[in-house]
Amino acid sequence: MLHHARWTSYWQAAPLAAVFLAFFILPLIVTLVVSFWSYTGYSIEPAFIWDNYRDAFDRCVESLPDLCTTFRTYLSTLKFCLTVWLLTLVIGFTIAYYLTFEIRSSTVRLVLALLCTIPFWTSNVIRMISWVPLLGRNGLVNQALMGAGLVEQPLDWLLYSNFSVILAFVHINTVFMIVPIANSMSRIDRSLVEAARDAGATGWQILSNVIIPLSKTGIAIGSIFVITVVMGDFITIGIMGGQQIASAGKVIQTQIGALQFPIAAANAVVLLAVVLMIIALLVRFIDIRKEL
Repeated sequence: MLHHARWTSYWQAAPLAAVFLAFFILPLIVTLVVSFWSYTGYSIEPAFIWDNYRDAFDRCVESLPDLCTTFRTYLSTLKFCLTVWLLTLVIGFTIAYYLTFEIRSSTVRLVLALLCTIPFWTSNVIRMISWVPLLGRNGLVNQALMGAGLVEQPLDWLLYSNFSVILAFVHINTVFMIVPIANSMSRIDRSLVEAARDAGATGWQILSNVIIPLSKTGIAIGSIFVITVVMGDFITIGIMGGQQIASAGKVIQTQIGALQFPIAAANAVVLLAVVLMIIALLVRFIDIRKEL
């Protein structure tokens, strides 16, 4: 009887483990293997060569102190990632705080939380395309600005620019910050806040010394979601950037479109390594297992 009880938990976890193996581990292994294959304009041949990784960082050493194309692309991607992370963190934390500490009714809190998920009711592509009639040269925003006399001619930087890419990223990914942070805040004992307030702490002191430290696990989880999505994205940058802005994900997508699978796989492995290093840095300071 004890023998069967010992294996019960393993059998319960087996279906999820099988799905994880089939749809995550095996594709990663295949990608890693293909990244060492050789290819020409007409064929792909199994091999074990480092040429694809050399091509990914072609002439990066020789171009020093200037940055090569690959490093400039990753630097641009990291800038987008950092900017979007900061904006989604501020907006997500503010909304999560309001939902958790300012709304007393659980029904109202649930309704407002569901409203935050409305962007997920439509596809990302539709949400991004919806910005075009708003931010375009003849869009509603430019018409309103010109009608109010604030500008004399349409603003070209509202669409197909870094601004529009960041705006779309924030629009899409803020909910990934709201949910885990709100979950962490909901677990904070209200007596700690009341004790700090009774001790004479200001609102800012309560926020910085009580709420933020106790919400750091949710902040880390939300950060992982946002960073992972932004670093590998190519659809948002392609549509909102007018196919004019480079990113690590966009480079991989272009190489796949040209049927250059081995070098695309090599770039995917490099991108995965960069993302894992960022995540490792986050989990080094925060124990995410407490939230799971």
